[in-house]
Amino acid sequence: MDFSAIISISSTSSCSSFFTLSQTQTSSSKSHLLSPHGNGMPRFHPNSIFKSLKCIQSPTPASLPSKPSSFSCSAGTLSPTQTAHLPPRKLSALVEEFQSLLEPLDRVKLLLHYASLLPSLPESSRTDSNRVMGCTARVWLDAQMDSQGNIRFWADSDSEITKGFCSCLVSILDGAAPEEVLELKTGDLAALNVGLPGGERSRVNTWHNVLVSMQKRTRALVAQKEGKAPFEPFPSLVITAEGFQPKGAYAEAQARYLFPDKLKVEELVKVLKEKKIGVVAHFYMDPEVQGILTAARKEWPHIHISDSLVMADSAVNMAKSGCKFITVLGVDFMSENVRAILDQAGFGQVGVYRMSSERIGCSLADAAATPDYMNYLNAASSSRPSLHVIYINTSLETKAYAHELVPTITCTSSNVVQTILQAFAQVPDLTIWYGPDSYMGANIKELFLQMTMMSDEEIAEIHPEHNRDSIKSLLPRLHYYEDGTCIVHHLFGHEVVEKINEMYCDAFLTAHFEVPGEMFSLAMEAKRRGMGVVGSTQNILDFIKQRVQEALDRNVDDHLQFVLGTESGMVTSIVAAVRSLLDSSKSTSSTKINVEIVFPVSSDAMTKTSTSTSPVLESIKIGDFTVPVVPGVASGEGCSIHGGCASCPYMKMNSLSSLLLVCHHLPDERNNLKAYETERFKSRTPQGKSIADVGCEPILHMRHFQAKKELSKELVYQVLGPHSNGKLA
Repeated sequence: MDFSAIISISSTSSCSSFFTLSQTQTSSSKSHLLSPHGNGMPRFHPNSIFKSLKCIQSPTPASLPSKPSSFSCSAGTLSPTQTAHLPPRKLSALVEEFQSLLEPLDRVKLLLHYASLLPSLPESSRTDSNRVMGCTARVWLDAQMDSQGNIRFWADSDSEITKGFCSCLVSILDGAAPEEVLELKTGDLAALNVGLPGGERSRVNTWHNVLVSMQKRTRALVAQKEGKAPFEPFPSLVITAEGFQPKGAYAEAQARYLFPDKLKVEELVKVLKEKKIGVVAHFYMDPEVQGILTAARKEWPHIHISDSLVMADSAVNMAKSGCKFITVLGVDFMSENVRAILDQAGFGQVGVYRMSSERIGCSLADAAATPDYMNYLNAASSSRPSLHVIYINTSLETKAYAHELVPTITCTSSNVVQTILQAFAQVPDLTIWYGPDSYMGANIKELFLQMTMMSDEEIAEIHPEHNRDSIKSLLPRLHYYEDGTCIVHHLFGHEVVEKINEMYCDAFLTAHFEVPGEMFSLAMEAKRRGMGVVGSTQNILDFIKQRVQEALDRNVDDHLQFVLGTESGMVTSIVAAVRSLLDSSKSTSSTKINVEIVFPVSSDAMTKTSTSTSPVLESIKIGDFTVPVVPGVASGEGCSIHGGCASCPYMKMNSLSSLLLVCHHLPDERNNLKAYETERFKSRTPQGKSIADVGCEPILHMRHFQAKKELSKELVYQVLGPHSNGKLA
């Protein structure tokens, strides 16, 4: 079949380029699209399926045109079926063009050739609002909708390689209909191999990040044309070397305590030093308490703010340094773990105190302390060999009862994937029962499903003893509990994800492993293009610090935007870490880096407004305890245990007043702090053993795994050995 086609297109382009495209097929055989030209540049072969898209540059305009200009592809006539879906055709031609070059150097030369065809943007378009985040080099992107409803794109970069990426994407999507722009997926770009070394993967991510930015701008232009009201932005906090700027009432509430009362800091430091008191606190603590603690630890080193895993270790180190008392700011299972681990380490004389006279619960820990969860484990005990992988955010009592039913190892959100993969590799025909977090369990299973589509080499980078076949074989033997959630991470559902997709798809996306599947998938997609992280609170903090440091190393002005997909209490530690990085660069660089932390907020937030414009404090009941809610406004900011903002009402039961009360009354010679003291477990397991001793065993198995990267021999024996009613024979 012989056919040729000439396409005539008139549209707006700052490139003002002249494209010629012709199609000729004279035989069924397929020849290389390109052959090396005499000057070292590749050119199209005469018998190629697609002939070269030749750009003849016109002078760079002083500003972006407001009306269509002379972007034209001349050629004859195509039938409707031939002109439909032109961007996929252009992408296919581009893929074939690069893949036809066997030498990586030739592909890079071709990319640089494309870069030379893209005119520079005028300075008026090189604005912060047009910057594309996540690229190693600076990239600017602008977009308009022309009179025919098609989308016009302009792009530029201060890197020639990156400029080549932009040129290719503009050549594919410039002048396309909105639906054609939005239909293109980042995965569609996987076949584009420009021959860059593996260390340049951050540059290759430019393909994806520029495309995502193109699609964000397209959605905004379509909404504007249809007269739709834009989404209200989430509240956020902008951090700079000079200070910070809160945007929205909720962000203002978070920021209020970042510069704490100096008198309260001095009061706390004085009593901590006098009475040798250590403080361990969780990242999700009340912003007032975190602000005070962050300032106080500059003068008293025995203050540690972290995730739940490190809290007990920090308490042991404080006891070794001579602290006589440990105050724990968190939920009850955290203080229980601290008490038990101190006893295990030989520091039984050190007192442990919680920061509320009321019970401080946890929706996730409570889910594991139910008959339903024990029934789940009873089913596991009848399946041999089985291993129960329990999330660290559970009580010591639950861990003890579980371990007597099924051999159990504790995990965290940062090591759960490696724990499960190592267990499957180490114990043949193993069945794993994970709990109690249902979202995390579903996310782990989804991650493994995604791994079945990866190459063996890619899987080996995650775990060296696994491949596609082994991952496929373990999926039917991986179970997770389906009725346990964290009330904070539960809110990151459809509504929040939809808004993130609409307004923040080009931002850095962080997500705790406990978020619902939609948020998990969104964050995983961002992670694949270098724009996201999924993991623990510490993983999230490390990711933000790494990206800020990379921006400082580039030594160019930048604005980094991070969506915080976890409890908003993290912001205090984030601000401290970011300000430290920015301050350290002041003496060596004049670069201005702005870091914006975005707080996703669900619209069903509980709020109450007064007759004034200022928000007032709402409160909610948890059992017999009334918890104050961070102020909100009627437009949607605020907090609710039913899904208002990412703020844990249980964690907020820890107050500064309680901390000062406990510290001032230590040592408790008159027994005034009985309600605050974390007592040792006196009850026994069904087999008559100490709950503290048995409950610590899964934690010790986890510590062995972290140190040796394998399950302990003792745990493997428990999994494989003769078992009767939970007791080794």
